[in-house]
Amino acid sequence: MEITIDSNIKYQMFEGFGASGAWWAQIVGGWSHKDEKSGAAVRDEISRLLFSKECGIGLNIYRYNIGAGSAESGKGSFSEPARRTESFDYAGGYDWSRDENAVYMMKRAVNDGVGEVVFFVNSPIERLTKNHMAHTDKYRPFQENLPKEKYSAFAKYCLDVTEHFIDEGIPVKYLSPVNEPLWVWTGGQEGCHYRPRSVRKVLSVFAGELSKRPSLSGLKLAGAENGDIRWFNKSYTRQLLKDESVRKYLDSIDIHSYCLSVPSFLPFKAQLNNRAAFIKRYRKWLNRYYPDMAVKMSEWTHMKGGRDKTMNSALETARVIYEDITLLGVSSWQHWIAVSEVDYCDGLIYINLKNKTFETTKRLYVTGNFSKYIPLGANRIYAQCKDNELYVLAFKSDKKIIVIITNPTESVKAVSLNIPDCKNAAIATTNEAFDLKESPVDDCRNIEISAKSVNTVCFDETAKTEQL
Repeated sequence: MEITIDSNIKYQMFEGFGASGAWWAQIVGGWSHKDEKSGAAVRDEISRLLFSKECGIGLNIYRYNIGAGSAESGKGSFSEPARRTESFDYAGGYDWSRDENAVYMMKRAVNDGVGEVVFFVNSPIERLTKNHMAHTDKYRPFQENLPKEKYSAFAKYCLDVTEHFIDEGIPVKYLSPVNEPLWVWTGGQEGCHYRPRSVRKVLSVFAGELSKRPSLSGLKLAGAENGDIRWFNKSYTRQLLKDESVRKYLDSIDIHSYCLSVPSFLPFKAQLNNRAAFIKRYRKWLNRYYPDMAVKMSEWTHMKGGRDKTMNSALETARVIYEDITLLGVSSWQHWIAVSEVDYCDGLIYINLKNKTFETTKRLYVTGNFSKYIPLGANRIYAQCKDNELYVLAFKSDKKIIVIITNPTESVKAVSLNIPDCKNAAIATTNEAFDLKESPVDDCRNIEISAKSVNTVCFDETAKTEQL
């Protein structure tokens, strides 16, 4: 089946792939014992697998959670101990020795190749909230837990933290003050509800404080990181972009592209669970009203129970990445957590708390089919396949063409690229048997794609691709 590539038709420039350090980093950051296979410290080996292009999958974006302090206070109701976080807030000043393990993992990620760090906040520090907890009260859903008179103190705290770590050499490029503001956040983890107008007002205060700090002239704000692709994204986006002071510090709208399954007893279940249709509608709306505003996908995971390490969940990850890049046109894509300690389908790596070991998943390597081979600043280019069962993406960077072919079926597929002269071609394959196995490609017009696989074909563009 022919795949048509046209490098003359360009779409968005791509800034990379990433993942969050919440909440695993505050556990793994203390694991200095040796890994039996590599001989390196376990925490360092996990970092290399995630962030090194030479030894791992080369994620280049790291999301660090500025904690609210529930770990120190012990207040609130949390479903897992690791979801409590430390803060740097201490006696009206700062204690930079706190959150030691998570800070170590952030610095290790930068050392291994991360060039962009995003600071994000789930809840303001407890001292500033209405109930002095990192989530609102159980019987007060949709209560905004940050008083308006505390917005300035909240901004000052977050920017002080950011400034401290930039001074330490951490490449913090973005600060995201709110996270999934739509949800009620009455327990389970740190979180804070905000109405759309309140998100705008919070970020406006942050913009004002940021304007007073020339040392942070390279820092951008991010938001609103709404929690579901279907609900109120337009409302939050519209509010953010109507404020000129906020727009000055925004170079994208950041969203979470979840589509949480609705119960089967509800009417219109099929329509409500049609993720691609909602993405298309949101993209159409953006094109109409904010055509120059980039979109970034800052959080997604499967939201399913069980430790799935197989190609089944990996292929779903590949499909979501494909949809977000092609239908939504995102310029970066980030997993929720990189490492998981629970029985849930979320991390790229699973850790075992009892014996302090780790195990990889096929999701890790499938993500690597994208993150390891798509260079920073590559342009997505036209790619079309006549076989609708295959998902095909293509990128160009300088004279290098990168084509990613996902085959979710049980059948082997033969594909042919419309490349008359394919030089220095190679393929990296992840399937049931292999993890990013690299092999030479002798003929780009005859490539075998294994069943249930994700494949990255790279070659030098020494001649023009055939015109459409």
